[in-house]
Amino acid sequence: MEAKAEVTGSVWKIVAEVGSRLEAGDTIMILESMKMEIPVLAEEAGTLAELSVAEGAAVSEGQVVAVLES
Repeated sequence: MEAKAEVTGSVWKIVAEVGSRLEAGDTIMILESMKMEIPVLAEEAGTLAELSVAEGAAVSEGQVVAVLES
């Protein structure tokens, strides 16, 4: 499953580590856009297999920022 950015902004903080087990609704990272913090959540349970961005990176709406495996 791919987690995507819901807004254009920057990666403020990465919360989860690659290899960690996440439940649906767990926060993967927090984006910052127009001084608002927007969490990127796991839509379903799985293991965080890949982070596609680093803290401070610019992201676009709809961009894949992480990949989870069931």
